[in-house]
Amino acid sequence: MYPAEIVLPMKAELTDNGFEDLQTPEEVDKAINKEGTTLVMINSVCGCSAGSARPGVLMAVANANKKPENITTTFAGFDVDAVRKVREHLLPYPPSSPAIALFKNGEIVHFVERHQIEGRPAQMIASNLIAAFEQYC
Repeated sequence: MYPAEIVLPMKAELTDNGFEDLQTPEEVDKAINKEGTTLVMINSVCGCSAGSARPGVLMAVANANKKPENITTTFAGFDVDAVRKVREHLLPYPPSSPAIALFKNGEIVHFVERHQIEGRPAQMIASNLIAAFEQYC
């Protein structure tokens, strides 16, 4: 488990921009099972999270014409039980962090895995998410 002094500033990048911080399995289930669309960013300490995932998801939410009704985040290696619950909702996809999932009425409709984030600029991540928002939101 990562120490809070490392994790909390990385969480704040999203929560300071309106993302709900999901810390428990119950909060995860409640957020994902809401009617409408819910974006879940599985945050992490890795460089690709700071370099493209977090900036990309923030860019997408700020610039999309259509947006998810709910924007949420949970942190791998810190919010352990909450992340485990998100991953149950993501099956059959394997565990991945960082990762970005879009749910509609409790069902996964779009998923960006770590291998689709690594080495890609934030603008590419944002474009991918904006296209998903246009289709599903």
